[in-house]
Amino acid sequence: MIKLPLAPSVRLVRRLSLGAAVSAGLVMLSLTPAEAAKTTLNLGMTIEPTGLDPTVAAPVAIGQVTWQNVFEGLVTIDESGKVQPQLAKSWEVSADGLTYTFKLQPGVKFHDGQTFDSASAKFALDRARGKDSVNPQKRFFASIASIDTPDAETLVLHLSAQTGSLLYWLGWPASVMVAPNSTADDKTKPVGTGPFKFVSWAKGDKVELEKNADYWNKAAAAKLDKVTFRFIADPQAQAAALKSGDVDAIPEFAAPELMTSFDGDARLITKIGNTELKVVAGMNNAVKPFDDKRVRQALMMAIDRKTVIDGAWSGLGTPIGSHYTPNDPGYVDLTGKLAYDPEKAKALLAEAGYPNGFTFTIKSPQMAYAPRSAQVMQAMLAEIGVTMNIEPTEFPAKWVQDVMKDRAFEMTIVAHAEPMDIDIYTRDPYYFNYKNPAFNDLLKKVQETADPAAQAKIYGEAQTILAEDVPALFLFVMPKLGVWDKKLKGLWENEPIPSNVLSNVSWED
Repeated sequence: MIKLPLAPSVRLVRRLSLGAAVSAGLVMLSLTPAEAAKTTLNLGMTIEPTGLDPTVAAPVAIGQVTWQNVFEGLVTIDESGKVQPQLAKSWEVSADGLTYTFKLQPGVKFHDGQTFDSASAKFALDRARGKDSVNPQKRFFASIASIDTPDAETLVLHLSAQTGSLLYWLGWPASVMVAPNSTADDKTKPVGTGPFKFVSWAKGDKVELEKNADYWNKAAAAKLDKVTFRFIADPQAQAAALKSGDVDAIPEFAAPELMTSFDGDARLITKIGNTELKVVAGMNNAVKPFDDKRVRQALMMAIDRKTVIDGAWSGLGTPIGSHYTPNDPGYVDLTGKLAYDPEKAKALLAEAGYPNGFTFTIKSPQMAYAPRSAQVMQAMLAEIGVTMNIEPTEFPAKWVQDVMKDRAFEMTIVAHAEPMDIDIYTRDPYYFNYKNPAFNDLLKKVQETADPAAQAKIYGEAQTILAEDVPALFLFVMPKLGVWDKKLKGLWENEPIPSNVLSNVSWED
């Protein structure tokens, strides 16, 4: 910055002001106004999204850029995981649970000037649930039989069956409101109603957003003028960018082993929060020997979860005994159900007809936690006579094709990011090839009640069935490892849903 000399009149005013202050007995620490707080943010992410519209593709990185920043929903999910009003300011549910009547916020416009009202909300939901929908969570909308729009601010959903999770699902990235005339371009130029507007996307490098000056919710207007998402895959490069100040924050730092490298840094702070990222080693329950529950149970008893966490994620993680996290309603600690016991594991294998063990292959996606976990598991399984070969598998394309689509695998390992997704074990088809009618009935009952206490009890029963049946080896919940500038306020420390919600983020003066 070039500093210009002050004009004589300004110098005179300053001298007079200083003299007046001194004569009044005041101590002046500065003659210039305090430097204004920063209004820009450079935020680092490990994975670059494949697109920017969360209503047409599943990768969580999409929502981590656009959910609650560019796009909003009828409702939202707050940092504690609770459903809160958003574009719908209130709602009523009929006594039979089959009619949801939403009252919408008035005067809301999309970033390009299109009006948000009941007609556009109906369009967004019809698009998500329609025959040609490619929405990654199309199942969320399956029970919506019809939609009425009696006036611009009233939206009525008629359901074909009770859906106790509907409000929660409507808060997800896949359920955001999109405008009728911009959906074709939302993948690369997203248009929403949120506190930030899309500016540009330099693929392989960054996405830029700017403050939406016309944001409908004045009380929650963005405090930042500009946000840049920087995509940095390499953990060492992430650490270097943080330490040099090239990025201000990385809310999901990719290398737990480097977290201590920030200890004592005068500018940066580290945060360890919770997530919904459940690391499980899923088995193909339709192929031998994994079609035998005793084999699956034996493998679970051969695994010391704490050792896996130590080896895979530097001891930063929470052991789980089912497909559920301690953050979620009705959580039951089932890590003792099939606790580490190699001798019992050997006996069970012998009972199942494998006294000398067997050999199989695990397809390990090339993300740090997966091969690390697999290598620790490989050593443990060897102790009970089981040989596990590790096959590195490119993620997402090759892994999705082999595992999700072709079911051409025996075991794999992946972190399931979706909150409260225990229902994936009811899906047919799904990569586990797991079938249990009793489990399916429980998950159906969850939707037949809107009472949180009743739902929590049912979820507990469902967790117990999975812990007994072991369709996957339940390992641990990954923590949210955040590193950011100490003066940065408002970033979420916990992650009830994959996101980077920036509406309340600001810099200290």
